[in-house]
Amino acid sequence: MTADGKKAFLLRVDPRLWNELQGWAAQELRSVNAQIEYILKEAVARRRSGGPPPGKAGKPAGR
Repeated sequence: MTADGKKAFLLRVDPRLWNELQGWAAQELRSVNAQIEYILKEAVARRRSGGPPPGKAGKPAGR
């Protein structure tokens, strides 16, 4: 655990995905780390509420 009580871990990310995350984070005035944490929290909240799993919304069946 870090001094702020958060768990630190290594994450390997494709460079193209990293660039997308970096741009998105900059638009929302966050660090990439804070943006990833935000995205994960949103995904967990959506899962708990019974919403569609990430990556499944809007995709036609059978694809």
